[in-house]
Amino acid sequence: MPSLNRTIVRALVVGLCTFGLPIPAAQGELVATDRVETTRQAPLSARELLRSLFDRADVRAALERQGVNADDAKARVDALSDGEVEQVAARFDSLPAAGSGLETALVIGFLVFVTLLITDILGFTKVFSFTRPAK
Repeated sequence: MPSLNRTIVRALVVGLCTFGLPIPAAQGELVATDRVETTRQAPLSARELLRSLFDRADVRAALERQGVNADDAKARVDALSDGEVEQVAARFDSLPAAGSGLETALVIGFLVFVTLLITDILGFTKVFSFTRPAK
């Protein structure tokens, strides 16, 4: 046991010494208006926006998992009429960025269940009647 205490003390000493090392602070300054770049890029058209998506690696991988070639998808976008492209781009902009909350709620619920199950088995809590504490 004394060797465990010495190991912990040594780790704490090393950790506290590293926290005391000088770290360069962030430097900030005001920027004059004439130094700021004022050129703005024109927004992408709906067709360019959809075509630019197929250049991303994650989109290409997702398309390949579905059995669609990215070049074929670009050709399909080129074959759409302007109205159809605008409709698809508007629908694309309205989609949630991270998916629906159902998956998140299910994952959190599962993690809570597993945590409570483990604490029941270890004997810290008594939430579920079907578990017996380990001895």
